[in-house]
Amino acid sequence: MNEPGRGHIHVHAHRPAPSLDDFAALAEAAFEALPDDFRAMTGAVIFRVDDFPPQEVLDEMGIEDPFELTGLYHGVDLAHRSVLDPNPEPSMVFLYRRPILDEWAERGDVTLSELITHVLVHEIGHHFGLSDDDIDAIEGE
Repeated sequence: MNEPGRGHIHVHAHRPAPSLDDFAALAEAAFEALPDDFRAMTGAVIFRVDDFPPQEVLDEMGIEDPFELTGLYHGVDLAHRSVLDPNPEPSMVFLYRRPILDEWAERGDVTLSELITHVLVHEIGHHFGLSDDDIDAIEGE
């Protein structure tokens, strides 16, 4: 169940919250700012920004509150791919605008661009076959 007032973000009194297109531009800028080698290793991944994850994704993951999921990697990670295996669906990284905005507003200690970069890199880590624990350890260094 959502907390009272949760999801009602006031970024600035006179400006609306960043749109899906704004988020896509921030995500693209975040990806372009990553080191060349990292981007090259990422390969062909489609990045997509949605307001929230679909209900079926939340159900599959056992998540009740859609604000708890800020991003998701969908596909076969690089560690489990084989040239002999068909790969009919492209790898995708989803960023969820409303949960990211909510976390950003609650934290107040990072810029929106920094948070989007964090979520993007985290999901690309899953593309590389890293677990959440692996990613947390790398970020801690």
